[in-house]
Amino acid sequence: MIIDGYNVIGTSHRNLEKQRGMLIDSLIEYGKKKGHEMTVVFDGWKTGEAQESRSITGGVKVIFSRVGEKADSVIKRIISSERREWIVVTSDRDIADHAWASGSVPVPSDDFLRVIEGNSSPFIAEEDEEDFQEPRRKGNPRKLSRKEKALKRALSKL
Repeated sequence: MIIDGYNVIGTSHRNLEKQRGMLIDSLIEYGKKKGHEMTVVFDGWKTGEAQESRSITGGVKVIFSRVGEKADSVIKRIISSERREWIVVTSDRDIADHAWASGSVPVPSDDFLRVIEGNSSPFIAEEDEEDFQEPRRKGNPRKLSRKEKALKRALSKL
């Protein structure tokens, strides 16, 4: 599992270091329960070091991109270099498109946060579907698309 760190926590916090720590602590606790191999990637492109920094904290691999390189590039590089079905936690469209093209499944940050916080399933509840209208598309309307199936499968693993 690869997590786009700042995409999950946002960047508009007074104490960004504290927010990163809280995310990593949550991932450590979640990892203990589920046993997933997790890598969280943060931007270091403005204030980072000349080299990409990697460390392991409580079983979670933490990567800061080097100065001049965004976390997006690091995530794409990992997905491309290690060809396997990754679960990529991000709401960034560019990374999500790259994940789909590489055979991985992007999971929206909001859905992942709900899962690790222990809230209910990120799917729409049956009662809430009254106002929801499915977009018109070809094919069997009762059948999920290939991407919807992959996302549902990935979320069930979380």
